[in-house]
Amino acid sequence: MTDSDFISFKDMCTKFDVTPRTLRYYEYIELLSPRKEGRSRFYGAREIARMKLILRGRRFGFSLEDIRQWLLIYGEKGTQEQYRVWIDLANRQLEVLTQQRDEIETAIGDLRALRDETSAILSRMDEGGENTKSA
Repeated sequence: MTDSDFISFKDMCTKFDVTPRTLRYYEYIELLSPRKEGRSRFYGAREIARMKLILRGRRFGFSLEDIRQWLLIYGEKGTQEQYRVWIDLANRQLEVLTQQRDEIETAIGDLRALRDETSAILSRMDEGGENTKSA
């Protein structure tokens, strides 16, 4: 790789819309390993690809530790095993997300019902000219 194939720390933050603190943390927990020259850091294609995977994993709700372990598998056991583990992780996360969706749908239904009930009470109060205080 030539120097033009690498991007700076600042450019990496901008490219992925992350804070410097986030990027430094990903390095600290060994999700990323930029090339270092003095105090400067430079990110090549490998680190850019890893960052895309990290952010996608976060969007899907995976923990950073899950992502770190999954990325380690590639280096230790290769692509095929990494794909197998990915399927297991994806299945587990799909169950979690499905449960969260169900809980959110229940909360939305409950909130709508309470809103409608309160709206009906307010309408009756307005029709009857009532101006009652209640807790």
